[in-house]
Amino acid sequence: MADSRFVGQIAEQYDADSEDMFDPAVIDPAVDVLKALARGGRALEFAVGTGRIALPLSQRGVEVHGIDLSADMVAQLRAKPGSEGIAVTIGDFATTVVDGRFSLVYLVYNTIENLTTQDEQVDCFRNAARHLGPGGVFVIEVEVPQLQRLPPGETVRVFTSSPTRLGFDELDIATQAGVSHHHWIADGRRETFSMPYRYVWPSELDLMARLAGLSLRERWGDWQRAPFTSKSTRHISVWEKPA
Repeated sequence: MADSRFVGQIAEQYDADSEDMFDPAVIDPAVDVLKALARGGRALEFAVGTGRIALPLSQRGVEVHGIDLSADMVAQLRAKPGSEGIAVTIGDFATTVVDGRFSLVYLVYNTIENLTTQDEQVDCFRNAARHLGPGGVFVIEVEVPQLQRLPPGETVRVFTSSPTRLGFDELDIATQAGVSHHHWIADGRRETFSMPYRYVWPSELDLMARLAGLSLRERWGDWQRAPFTSKSTRHISVWEKPA
């Protein structure tokens, strides 16, 4: 099993550091779509984390099971009201198997990129297909790589900059490998966190889905189901298991 970087203080501060992602304006549209796609069945979240999506989805009446590599992140989930209704298995979501079949498997917030090889990403699709019942769907939310903003020969792209926070990506175009670096000031102290990732294109994800026996059903530019275009900076993709 791979090692998780979301441990200790990183796990404890995760919700506060991702505060904008907990805004109801961000969460509610995602939960609306996921509830509809579950069609009254069970849902499995890969990388359930602190329950940002799993908790409100469970509160909408969907039975949710989660897989996560970090026991520390799950401890943060368990400290929240309503978490007792969510079963969680500790493990690598690319390979860990839980009991039963699900109508919906989902993976949000760029987390497919935390699998740092193409083989691991393919395994993730196969694991999703393994858990889906006939007609079930696998949903991924992920960025579209912003390489148009990277001049030829450059390897660093800044994605956030303020008096208290700096974030930048180091990119290797040849291997689709990146490292996301985060530096911030907390309580007068300088904190740092770096995370390797592998960016992936929509067409590559579609091929991974085909290898797993899934086919693309829908793709949007956001959770409000806006059309996906060449200007989209992310996509919500839905692949279906044959009925």
